[in-house]
Amino acid sequence: MIELTDIAYVRSGAADLAAAVDFATNIVGLELSDGGEPGVAHLRSDSRHHTLALVEGGSGVIASGFTVADENALEDAETQLERSGFAVDRGDREQCRSRRVGDYVALDDPFGNRIELVAGQQSLGRPVRLSRGSGITEFGHVCLDAPDVREAHRFWSTTFNARVSDWIGDAAALMRIDPVHHKVAVFRGDGPGLCHMNFQVAELDDIFRNWHFLLDHGVEIEMGPGRHPQSGAVFLYFLGPEGFTYEYSFGVRRIEDESAWRPRTFDPAELGSIDMWLGEPVRTTTQPQLRSKASVK
Repeated sequence: MIELTDIAYVRSGAADLAAAVDFATNIVGLELSDGGEPGVAHLRSDSRHHTLALVEGGSGVIASGFTVADENALEDAETQLERSGFAVDRGDREQCRSRRVGDYVALDDPFGNRIELVAGQQSLGRPVRLSRGSGITEFGHVCLDAPDVREAHRFWSTTFNARVSDWIGDAAALMRIDPVHHKVAVFRGDGPGLCHMNFQVAELDDIFRNWHFLLDHGVEIEMGPGRHPQSGAVFLYFLGPEGFTYEYSFGVRRIEDESAWRPRTFDPAELGSIDMWLGEPVRTTTQPQLRSKASVK
């Protein structure tokens, strides 16, 4: 089993890079990190060089990155994956530089979601300079789509160290790789794709300040504000360019005692199973997975 230590980044293709960057900075509030790479914008939310990379080209999610402990762990992971029958690609020097990692390997999950395992993700010593007062503190979690959630859970829990925290019937599996209630979630969808990218904020008030800001700027609110009964987090989902769904949340549950936690099951048809404040559940927009290697950088 491969031990993931954290989420690393999302890499997403943008047909209109300028518009996507403008939204990510001036609306979401991320910091545009240092440039120097034509056609790629690195966006920062915490101490890392970036947690979102927007790449000029085809519109769609390129990959979701996860960290392993070090280069030795990455080599072991590559070996395990190949022995399990996965086709594994190792990044070249230029690709590693673009991702600001020491090295990485890539694979497709059984449904076609592109996963990158990285070692040596670059951090920056200076404080984050958010583009506006959104209150973002960190990249919180990534949500992927798959046609079969139970099979997706089997992949994540047998290939990697992901443990299910809660189920939303057969519609979603919320999984942890550390004490945070979930760092990766899989929702049922027609095909592979990015369901949403989550950013944690510092205060409950940030959720509501951001809500008013988004409304004032004509941004489509997909769901929220509300509160998830699984993680306990107060949430707000909104739609950006290129079909990219963002989420702010505050107050996510931590599972410190592994032996005491038992996964719960919530019926998605029951009001309150998604939002305990009884808001109408809405399926957020999924950004499809890019499949053509020619369009992936």
